[in-house]
This record gives sequence, C-alpha cells and structure tokens, in this order.
Amino acid sequence: MITVAEALERLFALVSPVGTESAPLTGAAGRVLAVDAAAQRTQPPFSASAMDGYAVRAEEALAGAALTVIGEAAAGHRFTGPMTQGTTVRIFTGAPVPPEADAILIQEDADRTGDSITVREAPSKGAFIRPAGGDFAQGDTLSAPRRITARDIALLAAMNVAKVTVARKPVVALIPTGDELVFPGEDPGPDQIVSSNNFGLAAMLTAIGAEPRLCPIAPDDPGALADALDDAADADFIVTLGGASVGDHDLVQRVGTDRGLSLDFYKIAMRPGKPLMAGQLGGAVMIGLPGNPVSAMVCGEVFLRPAVEAAMGLPAKPRTPSYAPLAHDLGPGGPREHYMRAELTADGTLKVFENQDSSLLATLARANALVIRHKESQNSPQGSIVPYIPL
Repeated sequence: MITVAEALERLFALVSPVGTESAPLTGAAGRVLAVDAAAQRTQPPFSASAMDGYAVRAEEALAGAALTVIGEAAAGHRFTGPMTQGTTVRIFTGAPVPPEADAILIQEDADRTGDSITVREAPSKGAFIRPAGGDFAQGDTLSAPRRITARDIALLAAMNVAKVTVARKPVVALIPTGDELVFPGEDPGPDQIVSSNNFGLAAMLTAIGAEPRLCPIAPDDPGALADALDDAADADFIVTLGGASVGDHDLVQRVGTDRGLSLDFYKIAMRPGKPLMAGQLGGAVMIGLPGNPVSAMVCGEVFLRPAVEAAMGLPAKPRTPSYAPLAHDLGPGGPREHYMRAELTADGTLKVFENQDSSLLATLARANALVIRHKESQNSPQGSIVPYIPL
C-alpha cells in the first residue's frame, strides 16, 4: 500500500489540462480562469466626487469664504464650463470633478443662499475626490489560474470585460457497478440497495465546475462492464464505483486491463478508501473508487476533486487542511491515515463522531469536517489542535 501523499502525486502525474473555451460573464462564476483578463478601461476613468457637495479650490474654500455656484455636475453628466476663481460647482456622488477643482466641500459644511454658499469648515486638498485610476488602470489584469468568484465577476464587469477564457469543464463519467444496485426511484429487489455514490459525487463535481456524466449501472458481468468503459471513452475521467477490490465479483481491474488500462497504483494506506486504484485508459484518467458510500465520498474529496481541479489548471496539490481544537479526547491512530467524520461546532471545536463505519451515509451527512488522523498518531487530549478538511 502507498501513502495518501504518494497516491496524490502519482494521480496528478496522470492528469493533463482539458483545454479552454470562452465564457460570458453570466456563465463564468465558479469556472476556472485560464488566461489573465486585462482591464479595457481605467476605473474610475476620471476624478470623481465621493460625496454630495460642492467642487472647490481648496485654497479658496476657507472657513467663512463665500463662493458663487455656477453650475451642477451629476453622475453621468459633467459640468462643461470653466470654473473661474471665486466659483463653485454643485456636485453629486460619482460625478466627474471639474479639472479646476481639487477638493469637495461636503454639503453639510456649506450654507447656501440662492446661488451663493458660505463655507462652514474648510476641506483639505483632495478631500472626497476619488482619483482617476484609483481602483485600476487600463491593462491591469485579473490573474489566472483562479476560480472565478462573484467578487471577480463584479471586477471583470467594471473592467469592461464581457467574456473570459476559462478551462473547459472536465467530463467525469461515473459508473456504478454491481448487481445489487438500482437507481433512486426504482423498486429494489429483496437483495438490492439504492445507488448513492454516483449522485453524491456528481453533486460534488458540479459544485467545482466539472461536468459529471451519470452512467447506467454496470452489472457484475465482464461484458457489460467492458461496454460501460467503452461508452465512457470520450470522458476526461472515468470513475468506477465499487468492484475495485480483488474478490470474485470485483471486475474493474481485470476488465479495465483487458480494455487497455495502464494501472498506476492500487491500494492506499488510508481509512476509509483502502481499495482505490488509478491509471490511464485511452485518453482518460481512470479512478476506481471503493463501493462503500462513505469511502467513495471521502476518496472523492481527497483524490477526485484535487485531480479534476488540476485538470482545470488549478495548482496540483492536496486539499488544504484547516486546524481546530478537539472537543474531547481522541484515541491513538491506527496503521492507516484515517479521515474521520466530524462536526466543527459553533464554539469552533471539533467533535469526532464515535461510529466511523464506512457504510453510514447519515453520519457523513451530519459531518462538516474530515479530521485527518495520521498513521500511528498518539492519544490527543481535549483541546489538541488537529488538521481537518472542511466539507
């Protein structure tokens, strides 16, 4: 068995970039920016007023001074005349500042009578003026690679960037295997269960910007599994669920090898998820995940998600752990690295669930963290700081 760290390194070595495509801003949120996006204009494109008030020359707008109002500037409508000595322009937030002005006298600091104002409190030079280019300049870039957030979308729109170059959504074919499975909504036989791993993984993949493909269940028949692998040959990733072990009914390795699978590794020193395999099948990365639902979902978080993100151009690295104190004592770790379902509570401590059986999806649904228990780790008393993967 190899370590989780070694398995990830070898998995990343199998991954190739999926290529790029253009996306409008309305469809870019959550996608991975593949090419730097350059601002098409300067923001603000002119010096703008940050407040409602009066555009003035600071040297003239001394306390008690009287100035004549000669016009008005509003957002989208600049004052076009010259601002001569002893004059001021009524100005509103966002309006261009007349070039002769170097300060904004806020309206609370002015008394107005007709077309004349009296300064109550003198503004400093540059007061309440947003300088041209104070946010960004034409040619400034939003750098790639990065997952595009709502904040990025707002910035790109302000940059007058209507389309961005993003990574193509990797296609991930999810193939559940086993005679015991039926799809949700179907009527299971007396010895059958409902397939869940594929739906959970599909939701995870959609959330990170991939394109999951829910394939039909492949029964425990070599020919049927071979057909399923052939049907998924155009995917970027082929993920089988179950059948990756070495029992009589575990067909994935044998059938995959017959179809041209170049197996890179099999079995990982982790819990849950020991019987995980990966390799190359044609142009796809093939990953065989365990059949136990929790094992599949945990391996999806630890292995599949980072691999798919690497294919989109994000850094090829493990999930970045967070750290928090334990809410209770935790016993020693075992011979394999253990990813333990836990709850990060409102007080910021981690409560590790007692029952870690890999078939218990209800426990996984309650969890919002996977506590990483390193191999052969010592007893950890309450309050010990431990690493975890947020869910």
